[in-house]
Amino acid sequence: MSKKSDINFTIEMDENNVPEKISWKAEGSDKADANMSKAIMLALWDQDENNTLRIDLWTKDMMVDEMKKFTCQNIITMADAFERATGEKAIAEQMRDFGKDIAVKLGVLK
Repeated sequence: MSKKSDINFTIEMDENNVPEKISWKAEGSDKADANMSKAIMLALWDQDENNTLRIDLWTKDMMVDEMKKFTCQNIITMADAFERATGEKAIAEQMRDFGKDIAVKLGVLK
């Protein structure tokens, strides 16, 4: 029997449609309350268009240094997923090295 699980995102916006609050909740989670977040980067594969769709949102109170760190961490963890999915260890390592290199240059990783 197949299993279904929902992950819900709630975005509260100001009068100019700028995100003020981002919260999310996963069905089946032990946590009763929604999780708060300052940013979300969601990538979806459109199988009909054979293309990536993206939703990138961040709240107005997310600091620039937080966004730098968030982006670098996304590059590094994307490499982990890429390696698990493809087995391309050498390319994944290059991606991780790139993420770490720019994190050092941006001052978010020492």
